[in-house]
Amino acid sequence: MKNKLRELRAVKGWSQSDLADKLGVSRQTINAIETEKYDPSLPLAFKVARLFKARIEDIFND
Repeated sequence: MKNKLRELRAVKGWSQSDLADKLGVSRQTINAIETEKYDPSLPLAFKVARLFKARIEDIFND
């Protein structure tokens, strides 16, 4: 699944570890999502959207 997570994280100046801490997941999970090797669960996608104050569709797309 394509996503804009890396770009959104960069705008905030957060490392993968920073974002992982905010979402309660591992840094490896963030890396896997950013490199499109892992699709987040729906609850995690909602957490990401809330954190960035965006719609899920604006962050993730197929």
